[in-house]
Amino acid sequence: MLKNTIATIVGFIVAATVVYIIETLLGHALFPLPEHIDPNDLSSIKANLHLIPIGAKLFVILAHFSGIIAGMLIAGLISKTSMIPAYIVGGLLVLATIGTIIMLPKALWFAACDGLLAIAAFYFGKSLASRHVYGVLV
Repeated sequence: MLKNTIATIVGFIVAATVVYIIETLLGHALFPLPEHIDPNDLSSIKANLHLIPIGAKLFVILAHFSGIIAGMLIAGLISKTSMIPAYIVGGLLVLATIGTIIMLPKALWFAACDGLLAIAAFYFGKSLASRHVYGVLV
């Protein structure tokens, strides 16, 4: 039980870290936001979403996709006995992705890609995690 709790917490931390690294450190370094946009102010982002470079948006999609897979894989590697930690991590991140899509008015292509790839990442992460959980048939 404790091992599964730790697997869930560590998996979530790894997922969040991967999202931060790809979206913020890499994405914003390669595709900086216009200077007048405050990335910590939701209203500033909403008002200027059309000015954010497409490359930065693609890095957001890549970050969500990669974070879900990494978090689920780590949760499976740590747990070794249950897929529940991986499902919790993946489910929370898919919900966070959907929440982001709902909170920020995005172009249809972006919302569709982000949502569909988050769901695809869940299934890919499930497959990777299950390879490390003993007694699970895929």
